Amino acid sequence: MTPSRTSGAGGSRPLPGAWSVGLHRGAIELRQFFRQRDQLVFTFAFPVVLLALFASVFGDEVKGTGVTAAQLYVAAMIAAGVMSTSFQSLGVSIAVERDEKVLRRLRGTPMPPTAYFLGKLWLVLVTGVLETVLLLLVGATLFDLDLPTTADRWLTFGWVFVLGLTGCALLGIAISSVPRSGRSATSVVVLPFLVLQFISGVYISVDTLPDWMLDVGALFPLKWMCQGFRGVFLPGSAAVLERTGGWEYGRIALVLGAWCAGGLLLCLLTFRWRSRRDS
Repeated sequence: MTPSRTSGAGGSRPLPGAWSVGLHRGAIELRQFFRQRDQLVFTFAFPVVLLALFASVFGDEVKGTGVTAAQLYVAAMIAAGVMSTSFQSLGVSIAVERDEKVLRRLRGTPMPPTAYFLGKLWLVLVTGVLETVLLLLVGATLFDLDLPTTADRWLTFGWVFVLGLTGCALLGIAISSVPRSGRSATSVVVLPFLVLQFISGVYISVDTLPDWMLDVGALFPLKWMCQGFRGVFLPGSAAVLERTGGWEYGRIALVLGAWCAGGLLLCLLTFRWRSRRDS
């Protein structure tokens, strides 16, 4: 049965659904995010600063590819920016909200639990899009990154972005249950994210990484997002840098799709509304 509540005229009307409440939660999450200026500046400026540093230091053309190292970094940093605004952001913020008993209070309201996660996903989607647009502007204007001119490349960009963002967001929700307190959340979440950036081709070109590192990195979505975005923004000649000499779009879709399904399962199995100290 649909739950109802008494209106002011003495009748009844159905409670708002999870989708409409989720939109409202998303608006609240966005307002809170944009009001925290230090977090706002750090979130959007950090990948841009790293991009500028690495691209300036390693700006020479990569032999046999027709692209510069700076262009490789732009594509990889877009993937890292997507994971930062999803995996890292949710992993830390949800752990803090759990520790401060925000989740417990929300769980005690009539709000559908799904609406809370929809609100977080709206936050991740908006910030992820803004982060990506900013990095594309910097890459195109400062480092000669060629933006796609065909619909099929933009379509590829779209599904890599959506699948990558969704998988990383679900993984961030799942890892939020690992920290024992809000204070330790940053350390617990940032460390694996930092390691993944090194073994997934963000800071170091994949053709220079040891095979065992590539094998470990291939288990996680960041490596495949990096590869997918390189395929979108770089010419086909740059594919020689990849381990198999190709972009492997089919495998990218398979791995990212598997992380969406696996991340959802992890969330269902591990998510807690109360901190361990309240259990």
